[in-house]
Amino acid sequence: MLYFAYGSNLNHIQMKRRCKDSIFIKKINLKNFRLTFRSRFRAADIEKKKDSIVPGALFEISKNDEKKLDIYEDFPTLYKKYYFFYGKKKVMTYTMTNKTTFRYPSDRYLNIVKRGYKDCELEYKHLIFALSQRI
Repeated sequence: MLYFAYGSNLNHIQMKRRCKDSIFIKKINLKNFRLTFRSRFRAADIEKKKDSIVPGALFEISKNDEKKLDIYEDFPTLYKKYYFFYGKKKVMTYTMTNKTTFRYPSDRYLNIVKRGYKDCELEYKHLIFALSQRI
């Protein structure tokens, strides 16, 4: 199964710890979405926004990995699954069920995400922009 990571799961060490079978495939952009931080947990989320992109990473994960991610992401209470197609392949990611006003992430969490951006060779400008959006 293909999984799209956009927050702390971009961090290769953390992703391997959570999902031992996971394999990083490549970086991709999710079109018509934007990255945001709108939860009481101050974690990353994505929401639809025309003409925006969310940079992230495509991983191959096993069914066992998916079960572990479901537990970690508190599916279906905190996050729900969202599916999209990348080429002809179906990809799964998570979006938050209840969004709050903007909540700046903790330094610890943000450092994990930043390391993930580095691991996946993503441009920081999208993360910086998301952190500046207090909508």
